[in-house]
Amino acid sequence: MYQKTVLKNGIRVVSEKIPHIRSFSIGIWVTTGSCDEDSEENGISHFIEHLAFKGTKSRSAHDIAKEIDSVGGILNGFTEREYTCFHAKVLDQHCPLAIELLSDIFLNSLFDFNEIEKERNVVLQEIKMVEDTPDDYIHDLFNQVFWEGYSLGYPILGRKERVSSFDRKTICRYFDNHYRRNPLVISMAGSFDHEKVIQLIEDRFAGLPERMEVRKRKSPEPNPRIGVFPRDLEQVHLCLGTNGISQTHSMRFASYILNTLLGRGMSSYLFQEIREKRGLAYSIYSYRPAYFDAGQLVVYAGTSKGSLKEVIQLIIEQFNELRKERIRLEELKRAQDQLKGNFLLFLESSDSWMTRLAQNEIYFGEYIPIEEVIRGIEGVTSEEVNQLARDLFREELFCLAVLGPIDETELPRNLLSFR
Repeated sequence: MYQKTVLKNGIRVVSEKIPHIRSFSIGIWVTTGSCDEDSEENGISHFIEHLAFKGTKSRSAHDIAKEIDSVGGILNGFTEREYTCFHAKVLDQHCPLAIELLSDIFLNSLFDFNEIEKERNVVLQEIKMVEDTPDDYIHDLFNQVFWEGYSLGYPILGRKERVSSFDRKTICRYFDNHYRRNPLVISMAGSFDHEKVIQLIEDRFAGLPERMEVRKRKSPEPNPRIGVFPRDLEQVHLCLGTNGISQTHSMRFASYILNTLLGRGMSSYLFQEIREKRGLAYSIYSYRPAYFDAGQLVVYAGTSKGSLKEVIQLIIEQFNELRKERIRLEELKRAQDQLKGNFLLFLESSDSWMTRLAQNEIYFGEYIPIEEVIRGIEGVTSEEVNQLARDLFREELFCLAVLGPIDETELPRNLLSFR
């Protein structure tokens, strides 16, 4: 059963009781992320997420780790472009402990100078790890090219020179302005008593100031071009994408179908054509990042230098086929069934339920019943998918980022040349 409570200071608490499971998941979701940073602040949100677990007024970092481990629970956080989440998962009987630990790290973190310096090194190693993993790093490079000039294109982890520059005063000021005063959503799912849990949360969070309105963000404009990043690697890694649609767009269900047909799973067009039929790539897939007022539809592939141009050409050919050819009813039905299965399997755990509740509240401001999502998927028509493909797969919108043993002189100046 879904419930929503708004505390006096504006904090929204959303919950779903799932009595047949033994776990309890809770997340504190802050509507601030890397896209709220300016160029001098890039990486500070992710750095703060790390530091929150490094000691409070009453607990050391070791104490926090021991308490959650002692009950077999999980305590963690993650930073995205439009929000940050601190979350815990425990057995239902340990629900009060999860609330106590999460509220303590959010309300009472010390941001101790010594911990800042130690964790700075950890984050710098994390940045190096991503940069040393080309099939991860290419996505940051693609965003950098696609959203050039906008904070949505900044890497979530930040850049080494910026992370190295943050001092305690800057971190504390940013946390106070962007976390303690920004709208919060507390999301819970699992086996628990809503009213008892609400009282625990109210006791802990009542002292926070009244929540402000969500800050207005500058709507980004895509930058269609080719970005080449030479590096001595065995493979060439590429992301080829186009403008997409927002999280709440009326055509979002059609975009799920379009992405599924294009490159989500082993039966997708790209996987079958490029990997299975031609053997040109081990890994190839598509994905659709979506934000408050922007989105993308992106294809990733890793291939040999000699096959690069052919792979790009095949991807563009598939874009064009989706624009021109009517989706057959059996293909549409397959994609719909795949999406419904993925969606329902995702909800097998309390932490997935908790995440869905929070994202519904952040983006829609309301609960979206499962039945409504299923109806939305089932209601998509072939004509809607074709129309969306025509809107998105326009060559003047295409953007390409390439990482590997290649330089700019080895590729055409624009993607029209790949036709």
